[in-house]
Amino acid sequence: MSLDGRISELANKHRQLDEQISAEQKRPSRDDLTVKDLKRQKLRVKEQLRQLKPS
Repeated sequence: MSLDGRISELANKHRQLDEQISAEQKRPSRDDLTVKDLKRQKLRVKEQLRQLKPS
């Protein structure tokens, strides 16, 4: 897979995680542990993107 393809894949994953976090937070009986886990995953993806993108 090319670098651009990997960056695109990670950007999509980041966006999906953001949508999942928003949806979970809107639920009346949201699970705070799930939200916390999703945020950690999103942060990991963001770090990977930061490392791959040229400065």
